[in-house]
Amino acid sequence: MGKINWNRVILGGLVAGVIINIFEFALHGAVLAKDMDAAVRALGREVGGGELLMFLAWGFLVGIFAVWLYAAIRPRYGAGARTAFCAGAAVWGLGYFLRRSPRLHSQDLQNLAHSGFAVDGLGR
Repeated sequence: MGKINWNRVILGGLVAGVIINIFEFALHGAVLAKDMDAAVRALGREVGGGELLMFLAWGFLVGIFAVWLYAAIRPRYGAGARTAFCAGAAVWGLGYFLRRSPRLHSQDLQNLAHSGFAVDGLGR
């Protein structure tokens, strides 16, 4: 079993984070901008710089976690697309589970997640 090259994990994770944040901005900032604004207003809240910074940091953390997971399972599964798919599916599944778990977020966020606004899952 090889050692994990942490420099490459961090660098690859930051690159993955940039890609994640670009797609999140395109989805939530352009495609779903009106729906997002309506959902946030329905909750009586505003999205400011602090929230945007948190989502930006979260994108980078997810990218680093995904690359770390790939590096961690690579000795068992080997390098390649199959291993990357397994790591990506695990990260997606974990994110989908955490978003759906009612005990992990407030009632407001739970209502937003279950309102059908979130489209990054496979269905309702």
